[in-house]
Amino acid sequence: MRQALAQGEAAASAAASTPGAASACTPLPGAPVNESGNASGAVHPIVVKGVTKRFGDLQALGGVDLTIAQGDFFALLGPNGAGKTTLISIIAGLARADSGRVSVMGHDVVTDYLRARTSLGVVPQELVFDPFFTVRETLQISAGYYGVRRADDWIDEVLDGLGLTDKANANMRALSGGMKRRVMVAQALIHRPPVIVLDEPTAGVDIELRQSLWAFVRRLNRDGHTIVLTTHYLEEAQTLCNRVAVMKAGHIVALDDTEALLTRFSTRALVLRLSGGSLPEALQARRLPDPVGQSAEAGQPGLSHQPGEAGQPGLSGQREQVAQAGQGAHAGATGQAGDAGQPGLATWPADGRIRLALDDYADIGPMLAAIQATGATILDMEIAHADLEDVFLRLMREG
Repeated sequence: MRQALAQGEAAASAAASTPGAASACTPLPGAPVNESGNASGAVHPIVVKGVTKRFGDLQALGGVDLTIAQGDFFALLGPNGAGKTTLISIIAGLARADSGRVSVMGHDVVTDYLRARTSLGVVPQELVFDPFFTVRETLQISAGYYGVRRADDWIDEVLDGLGLTDKANANMRALSGGMKRRVMVAQALIHRPPVIVLDEPTAGVDIELRQSLWAFVRRLNRDGHTIVLTTHYLEEAQTLCNRVAVMKAGHIVALDDTEALLTRFSTRALVLRLSGGSLPEALQARRLPDPVGQSAEAGQPGLSHQPGEAGQPGLSGQREQVAQAGQGAHAGATGQAGDAGQPGLATWPADGRIRLALDDYADIGPMLAAIQATGATILDMEIAHADLEDVFLRLMREG
């Protein structure tokens, strides 16, 4: 242990004499001189230009272009195998792109790798730790590697912010998986980098850790640090991030402000729980399938944004049909769910819950009248709005 601590101190002394090290290790270097992160106003925290990467026959990245602005809380989303971790590995200097260029705080990750790496803190997916040291010793050694001297006060603050204070003197081997992940987050923050990359930091951890972690990271973001987050918990990304990129098969298929992305892909849905009756033909084109992996019984309807089954028309321009259904349904449609011989009438799923695309609130009255005219009883009703999960699912379904 003494030898490792001595190595950390030696690294600190060496880094202190390295040009540019002082600026990387000064407290809160992420609090920028101006919006671009430097005095010239020309540098973005992360710039990716035309990056490609192939592993044998697999094209992991197919020409990625991405610019992340100073102070962003940025979400990088995508399914497993989309290329997120490969891109992060290239940004962090752990892998080299086949072509293209990447810079961190204006420093090329290949030609100026020392400054690029001291400007970046990365929390990887995998649990990586040294089993021979305590939590505090682990952080002291990490601080030494980055040239951070007299870091005890900051270590105490990080330990407190991540709920690790009572584990400071515990051996890493004795920690649970969630506690080990907290230590990894602390290691990424120990040199106060201006750019922090969190690669699925809350995977497999408890709710308490998530809340304390996000409170701490939000504070860092308010203090000027740029945060890049990958996560499969899309509600986290929607709540925390001001910008979102969605990757699929090594390409970025969507990139925008979070609210703009939700607006661009959003639609409202009228969610009904019904008993008896049937869905008139005029409303069938509005019917939305249940969201993938989401139980109707859970009471969280959500949206899937599909226009309907194959061959059905789109979701808009159907108010005239709805009005006609409302006016004429009383004349002939009185069948119950499951009745045979009633062409054009769709019945309810087992739980009686259906979702209908809603273009305008004025459509609600005619829609309800048309459904009630079939003999249906409305047991429950709500209006659901799109969320980031709906946008994600739609992008994954599209070519």
